[in-house]
Amino acid sequence: MHLNHQNPQPTKESPVNLQNLIDPAILFFVVGVLAGLLRSNLEIPPAISRFLSMYLLMALGLKGGFALAASGLNAQVAAGLGIAVTLAVLVPLLGFTILRRWVSGFDAAALAATYGSVSAVTFITATGHLDKIGVPYGGHMAAAMALMESPAIVLAVVLANRLRQQAQPAPGVVVSGGAAALAGPPGAGATDWRKLLHESFTDGSQLLLIGAMLVGLMTGEAGHTAMQPFSGDLFKGMLAFFLLDMGLMAARNLPGLRGRSPVLLAYGVLAPLLHASLAWALARAAGLSVGDTALLMTLAASASYIAVPAVVRYAIPEASPSLYFGLSLGLTFPLNLLLGIPLYAQVAQALG
Repeated sequence: MHLNHQNPQPTKESPVNLQNLIDPAILFFVVGVLAGLLRSNLEIPPAISRFLSMYLLMALGLKGGFALAASGLNAQVAAGLGIAVTLAVLVPLLGFTILRRWVSGFDAAALAATYGSVSAVTFITATGHLDKIGVPYGGHMAAAMALMESPAIVLAVVLANRLRQQAQPAPGVVVSGGAAALAGPPGAGATDWRKLLHESFTDGSQLLLIGAMLVGLMTGEAGHTAMQPFSGDLFKGMLAFFLLDMGLMAARNLPGLRGRSPVLLAYGVLAPLLHASLAWALARAAGLSVGDTALLMTLAASASYIAVPAVVRYAIPEASPSLYFGLSLGLTFPLNLLLGIPLYAQVAQALG
């Protein structure tokens, strides 16, 4: 059983088909971008934005849990989760290797974490698009998203520590920017490492998503019926409201791209396509369904603008926040939302 219960026959759509662009939720994102560019006083209070984010993750987790309760665990589920973990390691390592040629090692590590981790909003929007065009997908893909969030962050911090050790002639030298806790002599930062790993793997958003999935898995069809008004009927409206706020945030971060190298801007556009292609190849080799393939492509192509900046700001202070935050939220996120998601879905359909 899959998350999608309507329109069982998939429909073929062009990546730039007008029907993809007039979805209410996507149009509210455009409204937010325009309002931000026009410097309107339109604003979503932070507390409301946080609530909307928690609602979307909770609803998505419940949907995934209900679907898993109906379908059960099988080889297809294991293959999808295995590919997700593989991508979570390969994408940041590939990104760091490429970016080291163009930016500092610390900026490369931060960008690798950003593009190696995932965007929950992009994923949620992709599930809505698949529902719209009638392409079913597995509930376990919500778990795949949770698995892909942390490995890139941990890898980036490991790479940054390696850079500090190479540049540090003697123990005890404090790294500029206040990163002494992660740059001291061996063993001095053990507590901070435990804290970092704890925060990476027990992030509240991930725990809410996984907890909601477990609730859905345990309650099954009865829970699905009881929660339908919450996790089903309200979902589209809440997503539209949240994307309005994301549009405002994207517009605010566009100035951070001014003066950046064309190579970096090209990376923000082309890297998601490369990562999506890698996901497609792995999913194709494993024989995954069209819907699961499209969602893995979306996850691989997305870039984090919440979890990664929250950790990297303190763990890699040498990196420029305007670079990794502006590139992910100001460029990659809008492109994925408006063009990438329908493109990945069509490629998965055409070549699946």
